[in-house]
Amino acid sequence: MRLLITLFLLAFAQLFFNVAHASPHAPVNASHHKKDAGTPAREDERRKRRPVKASSTKKVKETTSKKSRLTSVSKLKLKKKASPATAAVTPGRYKKKSVNGSKKRYGRHRGKAAQMEALTADLDPAPLKLSKAHRARYQKARETAMNKLMGQLGKPYQWGGTSPKTGFDCSGLVWYAYKDLVKFKIPRTANEMYHLRDAASIKRDELEKGDLVFFRINGRGVADHVGVYLGDGKFIQSPRTGKDIQVSALGEDYWQRHYIGARRMMTPKTIR
Repeated sequence: MRLLITLFLLAFAQLFFNVAHASPHAPVNASHHKKDAGTPAREDERRKRRPVKASSTKKVKETTSKKSRLTSVSKLKLKKKASPATAAVTPGRYKKKSVNGSKKRYGRHRGKAAQMEALTADLDPAPLKLSKAHRARYQKARETAMNKLMGQLGKPYQWGGTSPKTGFDCSGLVWYAYKDLVKFKIPRTANEMYHLRDAASIKRDELEKGDLVFFRINGRGVADHVGVYLGDGKFIQSPRTGKDIQVSALGEDYWQRHYIGARRMMTPKTIR
């Protein structure tokens, strides 16, 4: 009985839906829509709606751009705050210091640094410990140079001369005395000897026997005349054309005015 009642209700509902679907709809009046579209009220409404939408989109874009800027700024602040912390944790990760505590140099700066190191090495005040044999060899080499120089006294000046047979100019006399006694190659001119890296710069009050003394007389280069210090304020030199090799006093006014410096060519490190 219940089944029959439910079937009857379902059939009645189906019939009702079919009748409602089959009923005619109200016709759409297209002309009415066209008229409404052309009315000024409709146009005003459209005009009002358009700027509202544009402004809303602009506002949305501005808010998004502001948010992006704020996020980027906050990220930068976080990075800045985090950087000292990371540096404190790992101080030697990114910065490597050299053994000497100086920056690494390249090109011409590297050449200057090498020159400074060479000068400081030569001027190192630490005393050099020599064996008896080495000390004797050094003293013998210095005596040999002095004997070779003193053996040329009275011989004539000869421009470009480097031997006792022809005579000597100032740098030729020095070259002849030291060429077989030191490890390095001795240059041929006074200016090159003055700039020689293997020769240490010496102050005037620290001069010793065998040191080279330099002068600027004619203004050719930094140094254009050289002699060898003999001790007691005297030096041996080959002065100029028409003069012989002689011993002069370093304290004379002429030599004091033209004196520019001294170099030590023969040391315990440089002798053969």
